[in-house]
Amino acid sequence: MDQKYISGTKLITRYVYRVFPLVNKELHKIAGLCINSKDRILSDLALRSIQKKKFHAQGGSVYALYPKAHMDETVKFIVSFQTISDYLDNLCDSAGIYDEKAFRQLHYAMQDAVTLGSKNSDYYRFYPYKEDNGYLNALVDRCKKQIAKLPSYDLIKEPLKKQVELYSDLQSLKHLSVNTREKKLQSWSIGYLPQYKEISTWEFSAATGSTLNIFLHFASAWDRHLTKEDVRSNEKAYFPWINGLHILLDYYIDYAEDIETNELNFTSYYNDQKECEKRLMYFTDSSLNACAGLKYPEFHTTIVKGLLAMYLSDPKAYKGFNRFTSKSILRNSGRTNTYFYHKVCKVLRLSGAI
Repeated sequence: MDQKYISGTKLITRYVYRVFPLVNKELHKIAGLCINSKDRILSDLALRSIQKKKFHAQGGSVYALYPKAHMDETVKFIVSFQTISDYLDNLCDSAGIYDEKAFRQLHYAMQDAVTLGSKNSDYYRFYPYKEDNGYLNALVDRCKKQIAKLPSYDLIKEPLKKQVELYSDLQSLKHLSVNTREKKLQSWSIGYLPQYKEISTWEFSAATGSTLNIFLHFASAWDRHLTKEDVRSNEKAYFPWINGLHILLDYYIDYAEDIETNELNFTSYYNDQKECEKRLMYFTDSSLNACAGLKYPEFHTTIVKGLLAMYLSDPKAYKGFNRFTSKSILRNSGRTNTYFYHKVCKVLRLSGAI
């Protein structure tokens, strides 16, 4: 795709009318892979991840519109990889299991999915349910098939590996028992803070929970002229800023529900609502500033403003004191495009498209 096609409004139009149908098509194919498992709970959790978390695949697939990316093939990778992520999240969160060793073994699927030449591991080795009718292996293989087509894979393989390892660490710790998870996450994340002095341990953990930079690296590797400097710039902009903003917004709108159900929520570690607002604005400003130094600044700026529009168009963003915080964040991000994207997201929510 030529750069002239990545202006904000054109990107949103292509995203809704061209990418969404491709995502739906891929999710339909994947849903057919997870039926008839001998361990019925695995089929149920797989289908639930597809039905309840469809918007994750939709959101990530915006990178199919990245300049020079192959749209169809990029959607296939993103939907398959995001489905692995959502499925494993359900396995760790919804089956009453709190075994770190089992969680780490499951997440080898994500590492294998982005590593050419790797042999698929025994992902269910320490998990009590194992018979998934080949579902997880099929998803891993679908990802590898697309990875193998990338002309510049060698340039992005290490950043991919790094992010997947961080993501796997987070997921293996955050789903542990209430009495264990905070201490383990704190001791894990604090070791990275010398590299990221402007953020807290909980903000670092949040940044590791996003798959956006994985999808960016994949999409960028279609460019035969990709450089190491391009990859480094993308990495610095997305981690911790754009990744962190993504997940902090997610936790921000889910705060009340998570506290009620005793779920871990990274925004709960702010002293009060005002500090949460200030830090979300800081991540927003840092993300937008970082976009200016990237190869396709308008594309990335649209992503950041789209994240704000997507999450802050959720009705939960206007419950209680969130109403004031959400309005302040939107105002802070710049009225012109963000407010337009916000209205578009509201319409898409009302129509059931997202």
